[in-house]
Amino acid sequence: MNNWNFTGNLGKDAEQRFLPKGDSIVSFSVAVKSGYGDNAKTTWANCAMFGKRGESVLPYLLKGTLVGISGEVTLRDWVDKEGGKRQSLDVRVDNLTLLGSKSEHSAPAQQAAPQSGGDIGDMTSDVPF
Repeated sequence: MNNWNFTGNLGKDAEQRFLPKGDSIVSFSVAVKSGYGDNAKTTWANCAMFGKRGESVLPYLLKGTLVGISGEVTLRDWVDKEGGKRQSLDVRVDNLTLLGSKSEHSAPAQQAAPQSGGDIGDMTSDVPF
């Protein structure tokens, strides 16, 4: 089973785009911190949610928002413009839990968001984050 559970903060506001057939994709990056002191590091996960589920949480996925994610992970190799080999961690989100934000009053949309640990329909998981 290829499933990763993690918490982290959004690095920027989520973006929505559409496939040729009209299906929606909401994408966002999440900073996952581990370790502490000199051993602290941040891993960036590129996340994607498909369809109406992604559309329903789009207004709440703002830079700095703390989220819990569960989904299928893929490590993708690619070459940058300078010819350097790079890797990215891509996650197809199965479950998302809004855990709060960097600043609860940073945007009007967040004031309407559920309180910390709130559910967004069937998108939350029984797995604690």
